[in-house]
Amino acid sequence: MRPSRRASVEGGGLSGLLLPGVLGCLVWVCGARSPPDAACPAVPGRNASRLERSCGRERAAAGIGVWGLGTGSLLDPFPIDPIQENYVRNVRNCIFSIVYPTPFKSRVLLVAVSEEVIEDILDLHISVKETSDFLQFVSGEKVLHGSVPLAHRYGGHQFGSWAGQLGDGRAHLVGVYTNRRGERWELQLKGSGKTPYSRNGDGRAVLRSSVREFLCSEAMHYLGIPTSRAASLVVSDDDVWRDQFYNGNIKKERGAIVLRLAKSWFRIGSLEILAHSGELDLLRRLLDFIIQEHFPSIAPNDSDGYLEFFSTVVSETAGLIALWMSVGFAHGVCNTDNFSLLSITIDYGPFGFMDSYDPNFVPNTSDDEGRYKIGNQANVGLFNLNKLLQALKPLLDPRQKQLASQVLEEYGQAYYVRFTELFKRKLGLLGASEDDNYLIAFLFRLMEDTKADFTMTFRQLSEITADQLRELHIPEEFWALWDLGKHGLFSEWVAMYLSRLDGNKDDSDVKRRRRMMAVNPRYVLRNWMAESAVQKANLDDFSEVQLLQQVLQRPFQKQQAAEKAGYALRAPAWARDLKVSCSS
Repeated sequence: MRPSRRASVEGGGLSGLLLPGVLGCLVWVCGARSPPDAACPAVPGRNASRLERSCGRERAAAGIGVWGLGTGSLLDPFPIDPIQENYVRNVRNCIFSIVYPTPFKSRVLLVAVSEEVIEDILDLHISVKETSDFLQFVSGEKVLHGSVPLAHRYGGHQFGSWAGQLGDGRAHLVGVYTNRRGERWELQLKGSGKTPYSRNGDGRAVLRSSVREFLCSEAMHYLGIPTSRAASLVVSDDDVWRDQFYNGNIKKERGAIVLRLAKSWFRIGSLEILAHSGELDLLRRLLDFIIQEHFPSIAPNDSDGYLEFFSTVVSETAGLIALWMSVGFAHGVCNTDNFSLLSITIDYGPFGFMDSYDPNFVPNTSDDEGRYKIGNQANVGLFNLNKLLQALKPLLDPRQKQLASQVLEEYGQAYYVRFTELFKRKLGLLGASEDDNYLIAFLFRLMEDTKADFTMTFRQLSEITADQLRELHIPEEFWALWDLGKHGLFSEWVAMYLSRLDGNKDDSDVKRRRRMMAVNPRYVLRNWMAESAVQKANLDDFSEVQLLQQVLQRPFQKQQAAEKAGYALRAPAWARDLKVSCSS
């Protein structure tokens, strides 16, 4: 039995729903265990001593029964959706709705966990994955005491048009955790059942998309790109029906859930829905909360705090998209509801890492017009930031509106500068030369004309020696450079490149190669690799999911297992017509 929810939800808080003295400790509330006779011992927080943190780690190692989790920090500042029945509806005057996950009906298997997330972020010992408590938590079967599960209300512009209310249609925020380093993380189950925001959906996610999200969010982290994280992946035998390519071919798939984490799940659409609904007091309260929690450089009483917030988001969004481009990553669905206010990568759907260099690469077959092609991501970022500005304008005075517009006008230059810096690093260039931009653009033209592989071109330029390049003696294993070398202007570019490298001060070819190999990955999560893992997982063979997880933790290091699997080779023939879509 769940605890009674007949608690006051007036105003901004949920204190009446939480038992005094146990807010910070985890006790099952769904029937598996009885509450303890006494309150849990204090869980180490951001001000805990080294001894207290050590003791907390030992308690965590024994299980998650004394692990600190709660949602009060998100509920107390805001009014709560007064309707607690779970049915699809238009919601107003709140940020969150209280809604419980829907457990699977069939057996549940733990497919994979991220040891780094479990131990370094959540302060748990990896052995916790062997416990039934952990499996029940990450599959949505049990909610932990001190935490009230929430679904977030937001809106968004989808493919350029206002879509109205969207929200967490199949996700439940199941707790906020502050770890031993004082980092605050929000834990969310994705695929855990219906919410008031499910629209026409069933609240589920399938194994296919969940494998991709689990692997890619972790892979992006190890590539050094700001991202949400994934703690675990579970799969069930529940039937979930999907029309994967929206062609009337409905197929049965398996339901799955990812436990994912972010410092915050607030996105541009979180503010848009309030501005569009005229809920300006709540808009101000949410914005104040976001700034206080996540933008410490902005003083609490700064009269230009909202302007500083916008300026920071503009700058960091430009930097994030430049980072995406530096690894050939196309998000696939760059709607405003998928753009984080903290400028991290979230909501992995029909993404793709570009194989052959193509600025028109579109990973999402649902994107008929190519709006979110890889070469247009910076422009879409500008569109989304403009929508953020429109949402903020009711809170800005005329002077601030004018300054904010000027900030937005500087976005293009900020992106261009960061993009250039990243690609200079990828080419091993030190200092500055007036021809650097031309050198980069020249290489892109050769790559596009020859359909050279994006990832391996830069990686093999990192591995080949300057002498080999100078003599145009390209070893056979450098297959991407072989493709590039077919271009009639390749030798001209090589001469220009080597001349530029000669201008590096206090450098050597060994240093150059070492430097380049540290920023040019040998392995990325190509769609064919993810698809191979998914096909095996559908047969209960999760070996490739686990192999990819291990390989992608060290994307810049050559690995025997990855080489054997062909992860640094050309895509297999069967992958040429591989497609992904928004259906998940």
